[in-house]
Amino acid sequence: MSRDPAIIWFRRDLRLTDNPALHAAIKAAGERVICLYIRETDTSLRETGGASNWWLDKSLRSLAEHIEALGGQLILKTGDAGAILAELASDTGATSVFWNRRYDLAGRDIDAAIKSDLKANGLTVESFNGSVLTEPWTQTTGSGGYYKVYSPYWRAVQANYQCPAALSAPTALDQFDLDSETLDVWALHPHRPDWSTGFDPLWTPGEAGALKRLNAFLNGPVDSYGADRNRPDLETGTSGLSPHLAFGEICPAQIWRATQSRIDAGDVNEKNARKFLSEVAWRDFSYVLLFHNPDLAEANYKSDFDLMPWQDDAELLKAWQTGQTGYPIVDAGMRQLWHTGWMHNRVRMIVASFLTKHLLIHWRRGEDWFWDTLVDADPASNSASWQWTAGSGADAAPYFRIFNPITQGEKFDETGDYVRKWCPELVRLPRKYLYQPWEAGPLILHEAGIKLGETYPEPIVDHKFGRERALAAYETLKERRDAA
Repeated sequence: MSRDPAIIWFRRDLRLTDNPALHAAIKAAGERVICLYIRETDTSLRETGGASNWWLDKSLRSLAEHIEALGGQLILKTGDAGAILAELASDTGATSVFWNRRYDLAGRDIDAAIKSDLKANGLTVESFNGSVLTEPWTQTTGSGGYYKVYSPYWRAVQANYQCPAALSAPTALDQFDLDSETLDVWALHPHRPDWSTGFDPLWTPGEAGALKRLNAFLNGPVDSYGADRNRPDLETGTSGLSPHLAFGEICPAQIWRATQSRIDAGDVNEKNARKFLSEVAWRDFSYVLLFHNPDLAEANYKSDFDLMPWQDDAELLKAWQTGQTGYPIVDAGMRQLWHTGWMHNRVRMIVASFLTKHLLIHWRRGEDWFWDTLVDADPASNSASWQWTAGSGADAAPYFRIFNPITQGEKFDETGDYVRKWCPELVRLPRKYLYQPWEAGPLILHEAGIKLGETYPEPIVDHKFGRERALAAYETLKERRDAA
């Protein structure tokens, strides 16, 4: 006698292995699992950015292929998730629905309402942790609150985290021959213009691509991660797993388990491998902040910054967005972002500091731009990291810590290859002047084929002026706070 079907609602968990919700659905219904992805139209949810939509298109295609290879079908629907789930359950006789949790407030509210409605109609509904090491409410301080500083949070994770056993992927799925929309009709690529054309050679969205990246990283690069992670001129300095994590093609538990097994076997440098795991936990910390501060992408974590005298300059913002600031390390990062959908983390901090401090433009303008142009745009990491750099966030870099875009380039782009790749107009400039071309004399600029203001922009703000203005703004902020 066949069991009643179960529905697995995929969201940011686009994988078949180590997927708790899918595992529960298989346990409940055997092969009679209906695989569903919904493009939700609820306006309380933040609209997915252009680069993320590009990734989503490729990731869903990969997931659909894997499901079809097992005999099943990935059903695509657009609309109200609650109505779609109720109708699908009614049409198929499904008696249970499973999903992995999300932690933004809008998503939590939607899920709670759907769970309540479906249960009232007699369905079994269960949700699981499929995207973080530990859920945002589990690691608590001695007083019972949540951690607002990363270092003690990381110590708590190391002391308390027990990696769950691996969950296998299904070996077969039933075909239900249900009506489905198509990804071609969804047309998820950016348009007017399609600026994602450079993404394809660099990325392999999907579960297989995620596991390949993880294994490649653990097979060597992780051993020098502690130093190399800050060098944008090195292709292997980082794991490149962030977009795969953002879409749940791999989960943190899989990364932890694989890394820890290499540590236990003595196959990797333990110090550097644990530094890598600490960065995975930093992502978790961002979800702690988001869960307890639902408006993290919109409001200053530190309300003092509501009084900050931000500048609103569309021309300067545009120069920053397009990599035309006249500061090569900043411009290289912004051009890398536009052409690849990704930016090295060290450079993310540099460009974010430049926008919020040298230009005094609100961090939300930068967060919005990253949300649209990053393939790894993440609802927690994006906002938490921007606030960290701006000084308004939890455990933030002090506002008076202003990244020097000249010395940062000199220190971390050790070979100069990063700037030369993304700012090819500077390729013939001696490294001595590579991060401050305005300091090169006329003869050197001429020999390098550079005309400042023509072939490469002059600085849109003087570094010393920008730094002093930012510090003055911070003093003004303190005065306003004290007077309030």
